[in-house]
Amino acid sequence: MNVLLAFALTASLTSPVHLPPTAPCPANVPAGTTCYEGRDPNGAYYTIAVPKKWNKTLVVHSHGGPDLGDPTPERTRDDLNRWSVMVKEGYAWAGTSYRRGGYGTRMAAEDTDNLRKMVSAMLKPHKVYIHGQSWGGNVAAKTIELYKGFDAALLTSGVMAGGSRGYDYRVDLRVVYQYYCGNHPRPSEAQYPLWQGLRPGSTMTTAGLRGRIEECLGVAGSRTPEQQQKLNDILTVTKIPEETLNSHLNFATFTFRDIVHLRLGDRNPFSNTGVVYKGSHDDKALNAGVERFAADPAARAELAYDSDLTGKIDIPVLSVHAIGDPTAFVEHESAYRDVVTKAGRWYNLVQTFTTEATHSAFSDSEYAAAMQSLEAWEKWGIRSNAFLIAAACPSHDRKYGTGCFYNPWYKPKSYESRVAPRE
Repeated sequence: MNVLLAFALTASLTSPVHLPPTAPCPANVPAGTTCYEGRDPNGAYYTIAVPKKWNKTLVVHSHGGPDLGDPTPERTRDDLNRWSVMVKEGYAWAGTSYRRGGYGTRMAAEDTDNLRKMVSAMLKPHKVYIHGQSWGGNVAAKTIELYKGFDAALLTSGVMAGGSRGYDYRVDLRVVYQYYCGNHPRPSEAQYPLWQGLRPGSTMTTAGLRGRIEECLGVAGSRTPEQQQKLNDILTVTKIPEETLNSHLNFATFTFRDIVHLRLGDRNPFSNTGVVYKGSHDDKALNAGVERFAADPAARAELAYDSDLTGKIDIPVLSVHAIGDPTAFVEHESAYRDVVTKAGRWYNLVQTFTTEATHSAFSDSEYAAAMQSLEAWEKWGIRSNAFLIAAACPSHDRKYGTGCFYNPWYKPKSYESRVAPRE
């Protein structure tokens, strides 16, 4: 038996790993890179890229969203194209579409770790880093709390306040918009509590929602004084930039429907109880007239379990966030800093900020500088430092010419300074 067992173990260790099919690399990926594509047993698509001169470190990518449609291979191809700087810097890269669309931080974290295990068996990297962007920052941060096997993490433009608090400003937008516009739903339509996002069976599309927004608030250059006043009130009260009002209201409509209907069994995880809305031309009338609701404690607890962060990080974590991020406000970083500090892991987190007003991506020069610093921290114990990253960025910009906008002096205010606390 011992001889047979030894033979079986030897065979399992020496058996060749079956490689997924090779595929054309996206346009921005450097020449000489080998790309692979496939779909894992859970249904998640993946794309892998290995540069010709690989530094033996793998970067596993967690994408943002969440996307509400079915997963597609185009998602991972587009992500590789957007973050091709990782491959240009010598890293192998792997990204997953996740197994399904819709909300689910732990689901996405499991798919991310499944990809790590698969690609690690295939490539045998010396180190594995994780990169999370936007909601993917939340996913990546949850992943390193739940799974071992990652050596360092880069979190960019992250939704770091988690689901139980991270969408409260969209809750506020939903009710404040309805107070002023009254067309989502219209008085003639079936009414529903706004925390549902949409009534059951609704066939509203994103184009249909945009039409209602323009019906109420007009379009730039042709607004009536009444429309301009409504827009001013909504933006001032919610602190949401005009350029992303549509996208935030889309989230508070379609993603709220996904969270409430498909993930929580039509129970409400959201609240605006106790919120005092400020900044309109008549705050008294607004606070008296806005729709109010309280969360179902069990539903809120389930959303928190899925997506909130404990701050218990055991590896180097570097974050980059634009000060003017119009989608995931920079104050999300304060929420994350607080939980990491409370967990006693402050030394494992370094946060950096840029003067940009962007969300979807930073410049290649900035990513290269961040990755260089993260690698020095993880491999040689030289803890990342915002001033050193800012100073090193121009040397990378000589290669990429995409700009450096780090502000090493900046520290965001508390999350509650941007999003009104609630009971």
